[in-house]
Amino acid sequence: MTQAKEYLCDVLIIGSGAAGLSLALQLADHANVLVLSKGPLREGSTLYAQGGIAAVFDESDSIASHVDDTLIAGAGLCEEAAVQFTAGNAKAAMEWLIAQGVPFDQYQDQDGSLKYHLTREGGHSHRRILHAADATGQAVQITLVDKVKAHPNIRLLENYNAIDLINGRKIGKDPKHCYGAYVWNKDAAKVELVRARFIALATGGASKVYLYTSNPDVASGDGIAMAWRAGCRVANMEFNQFHPTSLYHPDAPNFLITEAMRGEGAYLKRPDGSRFMPDFDERAELAPRDIVARAIDYEMKRLGANCVYLDISHKPKNFVIEHFPTIYAKCLSVGIDITRQPIPVVPAAHYTCGGVMTNLNGQTDIANLYAIGEVAYTGLHGANRMASNSLLECVVFAQAAAKHILAQLDPTSELPLLPPWDDSRVSDSDEEVVITHNWHELRLFMWDYVGIVRTNKRLERALHRVELLQREIHEYYSHFRVSHHLLELRNLVQVSELIIRCAMQRKESRGLHYNLDYPELTPDSKPTVLTP
Repeated sequence: MTQAKEYLCDVLIIGSGAAGLSLALQLADHANVLVLSKGPLREGSTLYAQGGIAAVFDESDSIASHVDDTLIAGAGLCEEAAVQFTAGNAKAAMEWLIAQGVPFDQYQDQDGSLKYHLTREGGHSHRRILHAADATGQAVQITLVDKVKAHPNIRLLENYNAIDLINGRKIGKDPKHCYGAYVWNKDAAKVELVRARFIALATGGASKVYLYTSNPDVASGDGIAMAWRAGCRVANMEFNQFHPTSLYHPDAPNFLITEAMRGEGAYLKRPDGSRFMPDFDERAELAPRDIVARAIDYEMKRLGANCVYLDISHKPKNFVIEHFPTIYAKCLSVGIDITRQPIPVVPAAHYTCGGVMTNLNGQTDIANLYAIGEVAYTGLHGANRMASNSLLECVVFAQAAAKHILAQLDPTSELPLLPPWDDSRVSDSDEEVVITHNWHELRLFMWDYVGIVRTNKRLERALHRVELLQREIHEYYSHFRVSHHLLELRNLVQVSELIIRCAMQRKESRGLHYNLDYPELTPDSKPTVLTP
């Protein structure tokens, strides 16, 4: 067994989106930081966030109003303290991003002074969304990447998968204490070791458990699965937000078709060309996101159809191209002329509202282990995430975690020795096809049985299938060397089980969780908490 490469640092941050990079920059003047990025540094959900970030900048708006809007959107399941904390710290978090150089849109008011252009999105009662055109996430990610690369105290490891956290159980110490992680160097195809005084999970969400998702490939729930295996509680995993319309085409996965198209008069149609939204809601195509997604899901299941169609071809050609140039160009590139043809669409998994349970400092159940951003359950989102609160949560909780870590950091404390990874009894697999097959099977049954609309029978079927897969993967994991796809599949299967178990515990329909066997709300609803 060759001695694996080993890294030492004050803080290991697993994930390189808005949460991870914000935390790194807040720590780096006083700590030695190592950032692990699963792919290239820019790749992740932050990069693709189109909307903006909510914060009170307008005199007619108030923090109390932002709190109220969030509580209403969360369908009675938000933790009020977390909502107050996030909204109360929103402006300071945005001012920090502005100081880093994020170019939020501005305009000149009547007296010639520059002001931030604020938009309004679904669920908000005021204009309070700071944005950089319709690519806010990209502006945030590029700015933070440039800053992180320039900081001498931040070391970046790109193309690295975290495999597992190392808690005290490995070295005969307190199992509720985290000391480091095993990580997979994809380029060298080797397992390496990181020893750290503090570890922060900033790995994003788990929407890749579903067949159709707006998320990039890296969103496979790694941090949630690792934290669960290490002994952390998770909560509210049944609440997964779906976007109603993403392009259904093999050459253009993950491409969202904006709701603004329905706002400008596009119709949703069955494969036979008939409209169906008026059958479901008097607002037809302009009904809220969850109603539209459920209607599409119902029609697809009823008809056994692969997709439905969004049609704006009845509008003048110039109008369509002028209003939707990006969508027009993207669809044209795969052979669809939206001025003459309907667009094939399906709903897509978009955001994980649940996650690893933390307090308002980002601390998990395990000492020295933090979780921030979409990987975490802070109580902010409840049963449904309000638009533009997600990037906000990343930055607010990065600041809180940084403060908490720096208050405890002792750079002179001894880091215990950790056992190297043992792969002496495994061989290389010649059966990659098994992983590919299981990956597709998992995402298909999660889509069919644990998707937008659930039933008790579907959930039981899904649990049975996931348990079979877990046994297969455990067997595979025990006998063969790790690989990128095996690590992701292992995490996806674990997270799928957590989603199913949470969904089975909730005996009502609320927010993003809709069960045909329990269509009503229960009066004393609480978050769903799972304990390892």
